Amino acid sequence: MARAEDRTASKNGRRRGKRGAGRLVAMLAFLPIAGRAPLYGRLLWELLIDERTPVARKALLGGALGYVILGRDLVPDEVPVIGGLDDLVVVALAVDLFLGGVEDGLLNEKLSELGISRSAYDDDVARVRRLVPGPVRRVARRLPDAVGFVGEAFEHSGLAPRLRAWLT
Repeated sequence: MARAEDRTASKNGRRRGKRGAGRLVAMLAFLPIAGRAPLYGRLLWELLIDERTPVARKALLGGALGYVILGRDLVPDEVPVIGGLDDLVVVALAVDLFLGGVEDGLLNEKLSELGISRSAYDDDVARVRRLVPGPVRRVARRLPDAVGFVGEAFEHSGLAPRLRAWLT
């Protein structure tokens, strides 16, 4: 019986190793995007200040920024390797969801203004998506609807004008 457990453990270990290696390869594939990070930063900024971008999508980026700045992590940063990955995953998801909520016409307009080809953009987005585990992406896809629902409820409550007046 001990041998059967050893074989199962080694099989599971190999499976985990393959998944871990696959994730590492996906991370290495992310490196070419780093050179284009300033362009993508400008793209995000241009979309953020554009009034045609949905407010709920802008809120997702604000929430991700707050998560990174506040320092209250799901996985503490002191945990080697994965401690910093949760911040990366949150930012990658927020950017993916934000960009996914922008109309194609607006996105194409901004990409053209910045000199980013649509095919390069699509390739880079696919690389980033491979970095984030599938189950996490599936759950995160529901967030924009939830944010929109909360925003609509807030507008209908009558508190929105008071909050705007207080903030300004």
